[in-house]
Amino acid sequence: MKADGKAEGIERFISPGKGRGLRALKEFKVGDLVFACPAYTYVLTVNERGNHCEFCFARKEGLSKCGKCKQAFYCNVNCQRGDWPMHKLECSSMCAFGENWNPSETVRLTARIIVKQRTQTEKTDSEKLLEVTEFESHLDKLDNEKKDLIQNDIAALHHFYSKHLEYPDNASLVTLFAQVNCNGFTIEDEELSHLGSAIFPDVALMNHSCCPNVIVTYRGTLAEVRAVQPINPGDEIFTSYIDLLYPTEDRNDRLKDSYFFSCECKECTTKEKDKAKLEIRKMNEPPKQEAVKEMIKYARNVIEEFRRAKHYKTPSELLEICELSLDKMGAVFEDSNVYMLHMMYQAMGVCLYMQDWEGAMRYGEKIIKPYSKHYPAYSLNVASMWLKLGRLYIGLEKKSLGVKALKKAIAIMEVAHGKDHHYIAEIKKELDEH
Repeated sequence: MKADGKAEGIERFISPGKGRGLRALKEFKVGDLVFACPAYTYVLTVNERGNHCEFCFARKEGLSKCGKCKQAFYCNVNCQRGDWPMHKLECSSMCAFGENWNPSETVRLTARIIVKQRTQTEKTDSEKLLEVTEFESHLDKLDNEKKDLIQNDIAALHHFYSKHLEYPDNASLVTLFAQVNCNGFTIEDEELSHLGSAIFPDVALMNHSCCPNVIVTYRGTLAEVRAVQPINPGDEIFTSYIDLLYPTEDRNDRLKDSYFFSCECKECTTKEKDKAKLEIRKMNEPPKQEAVKEMIKYARNVIEEFRRAKHYKTPSELLEICELSLDKMGAVFEDSNVYMLHMMYQAMGVCLYMQDWEGAMRYGEKIIKPYSKHYPAYSLNVASMWLKLGRLYIGLEKKSLGVKALKKAIAIMEVAHGKDHHYIAEIKKELDEH
């Protein structure tokens, strides 16, 4: 049974050169809700257990834990019952494996899709326009490394889920993991901390642009898609699949690696923002082209090195990598250069982790202005940076700066999340208390 291709104000269509996509049937103004999509299935990340309800993702104190595994937490009996069809997949397995229970989020999500597909014969509310079975897998484009990773995931699925799961054959599992890799979403909170992974079929129908006209935010396990540019009837609706901070070449490398296409949006063809994003330090003797190229190469390597180092180095060692790389890059790059900003952002994260609030604030202050310039309007990255800064200022008793920063975060979030979102109510409460 195919999805019928229409929902209120939007329709599925064939986008020239892009395959299927989503287009508007009516006008949407900035901040309008274009559509909402409940999760087809989802998992809360293990790190947030005890902070958020496993079923509805509500963040609250005093959640009740599952009596059997003692690792899943819920608002109340209703949430626990609601989650049981999915939680039972993991509950006894977590008891059996104890400390050694560690499937990846992708494996956990895929196990839930298998169960859902077995038990759910009707089309779900999250598949009005696109069904999970129609997801693109790009199997023919996977290199050996990606195929090996999928086989590792399949092995983990068999290892951790043998009790409650009837598996499809290996070829079907390869396809399913490839589909999840291309179509999965990560749910994040207001500061862009990772909360979990989910499948939102109708949201996955949207094509990518580096100048998106909508933004996806989350209300619990519901995805909401809001206009961040005026949209006219007949316009295609575009979201961004990637972080838009980086220059054109980096963005397209990322798109090719994860989604197997290159972007040809206005930003990618004009490369208008690249010069500012790769700003070079003003010196009497400007650095040679070759030196700039070498430094870009170094920056990309250090970003990758840091990503790996996060898994095994101590916070102070990570901070040292950030500081040394910033020193080295700073000889050629301006502070507003996106590679400098990337390492400052990582350094700020380490400072927050180490509770070095002053250090985190200093990095945040350097980041915020160039972020506002490099990112599109109503960017969640900019909103979350204002929010972090505002909370730091208030904690460090710089009240007027804190109030100003939180108000800037709210102004963006009212468009991106909707004025009635509970995150905004929480921030306004923080403002009232100060």
